[in-house]
Amino acid sequence: MKLATFNVNGIKTRLPQLLDWLAKESPDVVCLQELKALDGVFPRAELEAAGYAALFKGQRSWNGVAILAKGEAPLEIRRELPGDAADDQSRYLEAAVDGIIVACLYLPNGNPQPGPKFDYKLAWFERLQQHAAGLYASEHPVALAGDFNVVPTDFDIYNPKSWRKDALLQPESRAAYEKLLAQGWVDSLRHLHPDERIYTFWDYFRQHWQRNAGLRIDHILLNAALAPRLKAAGVDSWVRGEEHASDHAPVWVELGAGKGAAAKAVKAAKTAKPVKPAKTAKAVKTAKAAKAAKPAPRKKAS
Repeated sequence: MKLATFNVNGIKTRLPQLLDWLAKESPDVVCLQELKALDGVFPRAELEAAGYAALFKGQRSWNGVAILAKGEAPLEIRRELPGDAADDQSRYLEAAVDGIIVACLYLPNGNPQPGPKFDYKLAWFERLQQHAAGLYASEHPVALAGDFNVVPTDFDIYNPKSWRKDALLQPESRAAYEKLLAQGWVDSLRHLHPDERIYTFWDYFRQHWQRNAGLRIDHILLNAALAPRLKAAGVDSWVRGEEHASDHAPVWVELGAGKGAAAKAVKAAKTAKPVKPAKTAKAVKTAKAAKAAKPAPRKKAS
């Protein structure tokens, strides 16, 4: 199985680029983020014509997630991240595909920080940690794939100096990602390429793509039941160089064959006992205290 994740940055305006990539690279399962489209205009027919069934949850503006699969449609497990009934942002979708639980996520950006958007990012991250712990404990093969909006280390960015104030590099963001990995999840790309500078995002300013001034913020994490099947991982960086491209490039993994039925994966995910979430207010307070203890960041380079 070839599983990929791609922040498409507007599925309506970049549908030709998406279809071209699907035709050339032929992934079996795809997690999409930042659809920027309501459900009523999601291009289901065009994707079906390309051989992909879709499960999606759209939203106007910056959000929206989808899971595509060749042939048979993904079996829906949940359409939101547990832990906050008032959260109406479309950022999480979970399904079973060919015996694997696939969680597509679009973690909040968090800028500007400090402020309510950064607090929301940390609270969302905390909820993800709690839910991911339950998925990991299910012992079924699970993949967490998407735009995490976190640069894990300085090695994952072309030049951290000018990004020190950005929410993607904050100590709290990185600590939250590390806490998630500490559950046992394998960062596929870094696991197979420990010494290689690999980027998945190049913004549209100052010729960052042309200079390969990128960041690694799109990740595919595998639990202990799925990680042994990891055969290869990479980035289809050529997509970023196409006309009218997204500022992200697709990240993919190749997985060896495994046993298991999709229906069993759905049942396991739905019956797993949830981990009790920690109090969000306490987490935010702790994060702010940690920030106050850090030295002031340098001014952004011109």
